[in-house]
Amino acid sequence: MIVGGALFDYFTPPAFTAVPMFAAAPLIAAPFFGLGATLRIGLAGVVAIAAMRLYTGDLPGTVPLIEMLTVLTVGCQAAVINQVVRRGNEQLASARIIAETAMRAVVPEPPDRIAGLQVAARYEAAQADEFVGGDLFAAADTPYGVRLVLGDVRGKGLEAVGAVAVVIGAFREAAEQEESLEGVARRLEHALARESARRSNLDAFEGFVTAVFAEVTPGAERVRLVNRGHPDPLLLYGDGAVEALTPSEPALPLGMDLGVGPDRTDEWDLPAGGTLLFYTDGLSEARDADGVFYDPAERLRGRLFPGPEELLSALTDDVRLHTGGESTDDMALLAVARPAKGQPDLRRTVKIVKRDGTLRD
Repeated sequence: MIVGGALFDYFTPPAFTAVPMFAAAPLIAAPFFGLGATLRIGLAGVVAIAAMRLYTGDLPGTVPLIEMLTVLTVGCQAAVINQVVRRGNEQLASARIIAETAMRAVVPEPPDRIAGLQVAARYEAAQADEFVGGDLFAAADTPYGVRLVLGDVRGKGLEAVGAVAVVIGAFREAAEQEESLEGVARRLEHALARESARRSNLDAFEGFVTAVFAEVTPGAERVRLVNRGHPDPLLLYGDGAVEALTPSEPALPLGMDLGVGPDRTDEWDLPAGGTLLFYTDGLSEARDADGVFYDPAERLRGRLFPGPEELLSALTDDVRLHTGGESTDDMALLAVARPAKGQPDLRRTVKIVKRDGTLRD
């Protein structure tokens, strides 16, 4: 702006002035640079005017002094704006850290290995730097096997986070105490009903939660599922085949108990080398520029992955490619793999080079 203003002033008649360009320079710099750079740019504008007026012989004079005073005043205002923007950015960064910490405290990532199963989880926000949402996941090693839940609360924001806290808290308790997976689902249903009754403003509490509950039996040979209105999980086989684990009877989401009947558990074999993939509708409802939905079963069929973490990384990258980076809903992913017999746990193998050049694990 300063160089352009100098050229404009040099090549135009004296009646034309480039003062607006000199004054705009520090204002443009204020949101993007530090305080020192903003002040230096404002000072550079004042010096440029003085140099040009000395060159034309108009300095000293009333008009040049007014021009320099104008740019100097705007430069001081730009410095104030710079400080306001900096403080706002610091407050925003602090709020993001608090939100991320709170969300991770409510929905912590499970350990990467539970009772011989490899586990990976991921939360992908629709908006960059957004950490508060209504998607949830949890995994627990219990006397009845490894139990998992992945769900999606209706709505967004702090109210959704409150429902997430209720669901996760109830699941952690029920997973250890309830003998059946149906009992776990009932405990969460009752917890949501109590929370809804406790709050006087019904609109302040998100009314229902789609969720899928899973129980991998000790020995990891079978998986039991209770699906409460959630997208069907996928079972990825070691040969690249993909199967959707569709419930035998559809069920309503949690929080919509209309007395339609008890939960029903379905069972499938979990072969060695197989991986269970649970996801929220942020994945299955992701659209490309033509409005075509993302089909995880079709996109994953025929592909092999070293482990669940690599599966989730490839999946999130593929979704970004499909949507062009324009997702409209948050996405939670949970993958649980049963290692094949004899398959080494690569994430727990460390190669140490000894001084004699030999290797040891």
